[in-house]
Order: sequence, then C-alpha cells, then structure tokens
Amino acid sequence: MTSNISPWKFGGFGSVFEEMDREFARTEETMGRMFRSMLENISTQDSPSSYYYGYQITVGPDGKPHIKEFGNVRPSVKGLVKHKENREALVDYSLDKKNNQIIITAEMPGVSKEGIKISITPKNVSIHAEKGEKRYHNEIPVDVELDDKSAKASYINGILELKVKTKQLTATSSKSIGTDVKVD
Repeated sequence: MTSNISPWKFGGFGSVFEEMDREFARTEETMGRMFRSMLENISTQDSPSSYYYGYQITVGPDGKPHIKEFGNVRPSVKGLVKHKENREALVDYSLDKKNNQIIITAEMPGVSKEGIKISITPKNVSIHAEKGEKRYHNEIPVDVELDDKSAKASYINGILELKVKTKQLTATSSKSIGTDVKVD
C-alpha cells in the first residue's frame, strides 16, 4: 500500500522545499544550456582554452547585498555563454579610514608584474594585465576621491595589491587627468 502523503509536506515546510526543488531544477536546466552552448562554440570558432565564471556577494555599508561577476564568459538571458576577449579579475576593495586609503586587491594569476598597467583618476582605477593569451581588464569606480600620486602597488603570487590615499575634494583636484602606477 502506498501513501499519498508527500515527504515535502511533512512538518508544514512543504512550500519551502517545493520552491527550493523548482529553483534547483531551473538552475540545472540553465547550466545545461550553458554547457551545451560552450561545446557548440568550441567546435565552431577559435575560443579560449578555458572558461571561468564566478561571482562574489558582499554586503555593503548600506546593508544591501552587492554582486560582482568575474571571468571570461557571461551567461546571457537565455543561459548561453558570451565570450569575452579579456578576463575580469576577481577584485575586492576596502576603505581603510584609519590610514585614509583605499586598498584594492585583484587576483590575476599567470601574468608578470611587468605586464600590469594601472591607471588612476580621481574616481576610477583601471587595471590591465597581459602575458601570452592571458589578458585581464577591470574598471573599478570608487566612491571617494583618490590621490593618484600616492599609489603603491605590489604583485606577489598572482595577487595585485594597490594602496591609494584618499583626499578631500578641492577645486583643483577635479582637473587631474590620471596617473599610471608602477608595480613593485
């Protein structure tokens, strides 16, 4: 004799588990479309030797979640993959109020410090790196004004760390064109 009682409905949690089951099924279907699309693209065109995609979720000072995507591919609305010529490095930054500076960390494995170019304007940091077929590019808008002359960068074991002092907004500071930073 079979029972008509659904295990998902036991204990009053039925709708929660049913919704989770539907969400997992939708995710599995989307991932399947993405992988099929990648396989089709590999056989029909010159494509990167590897694909990677990821995201980072952080909670901002406003208490809201912020999602940052990175990688050399992106899912489209239909779940298909679009190729990008440049990868986006995994980038994180924090404001160190005690030392009046912003610290930007970027994961860029496989390049050398000689291949890294950093440009800073008062409200934006641009990072570009390349070596062979590995190319990274990130544009990082910031909420504070940066003192581009104070920038110090180091690159060790695939991790770029950039420290830039912040400054008070003045009439002359908005005229800054930008500064390139040497990586140590």
